[in-house]
Amino acid sequence: MTKRRVAITGLGLINPYGEGDVEDFFRRIMLGESAVRYHTLNNSPRPLALPLVACDYFNPIATLGPPLANAMDRFSHFAVASALSAWQDCGLAKHCNRDDYGVSWGTGSGGSLTIERGYQTLYFENKERVSPLSVVLAMNNSAASHIAMQLGLGGSCITSTVACASSAVAIGEAFRKIRAGDANLMLVGGSEAPLSYGVIRAWQAMRVLAEGDETTAYRASRPFSKNRSGLTLAEGAASLVIEDWEHARARGARIYAEIVGYGSTCDRTHIARPDSGGQVRAIAAALQDSGLQPHEIDYVNAHGTATVEGDAIEIQSMKTVFGEHSGKLAVSSTKSMHGHSLGAASAMEALITTLALYHQSMPPTANVTEIGTDCAGVDHVLMQGRNNVPVRAALSSSFAFGGSNAVLAFRSVSA
Repeated sequence: MTKRRVAITGLGLINPYGEGDVEDFFRRIMLGESAVRYHTLNNSPRPLALPLVACDYFNPIATLGPPLANAMDRFSHFAVASALSAWQDCGLAKHCNRDDYGVSWGTGSGGSLTIERGYQTLYFENKERVSPLSVVLAMNNSAASHIAMQLGLGGSCITSTVACASSAVAIGEAFRKIRAGDANLMLVGGSEAPLSYGVIRAWQAMRVLAEGDETTAYRASRPFSKNRSGLTLAEGAASLVIEDWEHARARGARIYAEIVGYGSTCDRTHIARPDSGGQVRAIAAALQDSGLQPHEIDYVNAHGTATVEGDAIEIQSMKTVFGEHSGKLAVSSTKSMHGHSLGAASAMEALITTLALYHQSMPPTANVTEIGTDCAGVDHVLMQGRNNVPVRAALSSSFAFGGSNAVLAFRSVSA
């Protein structure tokens, strides 16, 4: 069976820097500008402030209107807003009623804010009832369902919850559907709104969150650095419209880049500690699926969470797969700037990788002046991005708790 090519034709996101568009976001990423700030959590039962990426500017009622906004959790607000933006970018009518267009969405924790609000209502306010919308607000598939309803997409509506690989899995599985001829177009991506008191305290208990104060918070995330100290949680969303190549060409769509491969594996060793063997198999699977050779990959958008153990294992995995090409392999972790939005992170990074191919540019790892010796051996792009450089093909890697690994392979339209 002939495999169909898959084009990326639309991009949208909730910009962690403010109200700018996708191009504004990428410009700031290329400059190495951090969106991390020392943030005080609102509606918290106890004082809590730490380095975070909070999209405080985003007003769901102003963006979506009161009826729709009031029927959704914050993670669905982000999802629908970014999806509408991507849909507008791809050039299709807002509500198309297409039975063969679908949604494939990723989220790690779904409506965690709704769940926490319900606990507060029951246990702190001693009330007997929670909102009758609690179930439909909190369920993980509500974001995908709202996207489908707003855009009239009648094809499959899928939600992937695979911790920090959620969006990469959602994109990869949709890619496979289109390539196999089971769909012509899919709206893909991920959203997360994890900045609740309980979620943050849970991550703090694992001792993996970076620390900082009002003057140092912006550089709290330092992936691959000698003095890296942990991740910075973020909220947000990113969306991509992907479609059959000939379908896109027939309607005269702009094509940003092509998705050409997807690899997915399980470490099968530990629930929270990454394993190089599983990562190696995922990277190799994405390369094999794409038909690309290791020396043809010019850039990798790494998972790079800035944890001591995780970063070193990821670099080890890359060196195992790429061998002698490793020293020429440009690598960066953009989480240093947009933070770690858990299930939405890999959608944000897929969007960045797409723009890197489109603009022939390599985004940087910010905040890092000295690479850790355990992370050496690849060509780290540091502090500011590289413009006007050949980027023929690229990978975006996501390695999640639970041992789930997902790697996406992309190719430039001009390659």
